Amino acid sequence: MVTRLSHLFLRTLREDPADAEVIGHKLLVRAGYIRRQAPGIFAWLPLGLRVKNRLEQIIREEMAAAGAQEVHFPALMPREPYEATGRWDEYGDGIFRLQDRKGADYLLAPTHEEAFTLLVKDLYSSYKDLPLTIYQIQDKYRDEARPRAGLLRGREFTMKDAYSFDATDAGLDASYQAQRDAYERIFQRLGLEYVIVQADAGAMGGSRSEEFLHPTPVGEDTFVRSAGGYAANVEAFTTVAPEPHPLDGLAEPVVFDSPDTPTIDTLVAHSNAVLDGEYSAADTLKNVVLALTHLDGTRELVVVGLPGDRDVDDKRVEVAFAPAEVEPATAEDFAKHPLLVKGYIGPWSPEGPVLGEESATGIRYVLDPRVVDGSAWITGANIDQKHVHSLVAGRDFTADAFVEVASVREGDPAPDGSGPVSLARGMEIGHVFQLGRKYAEALGLKVLDENGKLVTVTMGSYGIGVTRILAIIAELNNDERGLVWPASVAPFDVHVVATGRDAAAFDLAEKLSADLDAAGLDVVYDDRPKVSPGVKFGDAELVGVPRILIVGRGAAEGQVELWDRRTNERDVVPVADALARLTQR
Repeated sequence: MVTRLSHLFLRTLREDPADAEVIGHKLLVRAGYIRRQAPGIFAWLPLGLRVKNRLEQIIREEMAAAGAQEVHFPALMPREPYEATGRWDEYGDGIFRLQDRKGADYLLAPTHEEAFTLLVKDLYSSYKDLPLTIYQIQDKYRDEARPRAGLLRGREFTMKDAYSFDATDAGLDASYQAQRDAYERIFQRLGLEYVIVQADAGAMGGSRSEEFLHPTPVGEDTFVRSAGGYAANVEAFTTVAPEPHPLDGLAEPVVFDSPDTPTIDTLVAHSNAVLDGEYSAADTLKNVVLALTHLDGTRELVVVGLPGDRDVDDKRVEVAFAPAEVEPATAEDFAKHPLLVKGYIGPWSPEGPVLGEESATGIRYVLDPRVVDGSAWITGANIDQKHVHSLVAGRDFTADAFVEVASVREGDPAPDGSGPVSLARGMEIGHVFQLGRKYAEALGLKVLDENGKLVTVTMGSYGIGVTRILAIIAELNNDERGLVWPASVAPFDVHVVATGRDAAAFDLAEKLSADLDAAGLDVVYDDRPKVSPGVKFGDAELVGVPRILIVGRGAAEGQVELWDRRTNERDVVPVADALARLTQR
């Protein structure tokens, strides 16, 4: 059925919305696809739903081709399954929690691993039932602290999440590859550039984890890649540690006066002035004090030692200490720990460690992997206005653990030996995990194997951000006049515009719209009377249907104009030629 613009629930705007940060968000609002309801929450209007439905149809087709079957869970979920897996607490303030009138706890689901697992547990009991892959396209809810960029980071968003269930690890590998291949086909059909990177599994758990990132300067993720094919999120990047050095014959540590040198820059300048040698920030050991708030509410300080030419990366810190919340130590934290001498902290003290503690400050001490045994450092002596040089790792101090929290830089070696890495920005559009048996074990999902023994099912999880992808496509496909949708997800195949006051133009436009509809095309017909051609063309440009058919002054002579918004080419052609070109697949 032809959609008539005179009846379509649509109002376009000429001015950008005040709260819109990026061009895609501005145009989706101005063109009448979405409307803001609250921070990070949007209503979907008819045009927006048409694009969203087309995008989802591509996903459904490729899920079916990969052997997945569709189900649908409620967004409102009870507390108990999430408590069984530990995620009721792990999510912290990141989810919406509520109670019913009887005081029972619920949440608006941010993800549905538990629900999928329990459904399969309820219905399947034998290895003969497997492999199984099921999926849903469902709205998710996360209490984002700072919603931004319209649909790119919201509190309510639509995702496709699929889950595979196998009796063996080999089966999981096959299911994982099938979904991974399907994702590649989906993004290729959508015309989206993507990079597959190693990723951290985060709260999802599991072993193998890969993200599909769309490279874009407005992306919120930083990733690295090498010319040799290595690619990873900075959170998943692993440092290539240097070889340890022999401890024999190394100079003993020497404490020296270092007044007014609380920063790495001032320490380097002072060391070069008073010590024998030429030093850089890489010769110093920076010690950063972080405060961890654990799930039970307890607060713990930890000191991180890393080369002075590196900074702590917030995302890598978040992953390293998850699920605890991390922030810099406060003045109050320092006041409670007098052995922490701000600006002069180190892993060693000339007085030796605190009684019963290995750390000189009595606080858990962790190190960057570059701080290998036998490496010598200039660092704080835990005495005000004093540092120590020739402090040797593995001899004078040790770590409670090693952590990957230091920033990754251009030229760092890739961990697989494929050469130096470069950094780029990207936006996550898909994520695939090998969950393994974490959720199946927590929820008791077992089946009988071919020998009649109970085995725990192994799972995979595969997510695509539907509304995020739509926002990215809008961000990529526009010009100074409006949106220019790819044909694969455009709200209509053809936008017919009748112009002028001649009834012949409207009669011909009506007929052509019906003919195109009969040929199987989705058609929107701008049949609005007494609306100027300029307004109609402006709306057509803003809405962004890639093929526009203009019926105007040449209608009486059987001439119409074809306008390709992708190239902005406009051709006057006979009616028959226009129909042939528009219906050609």
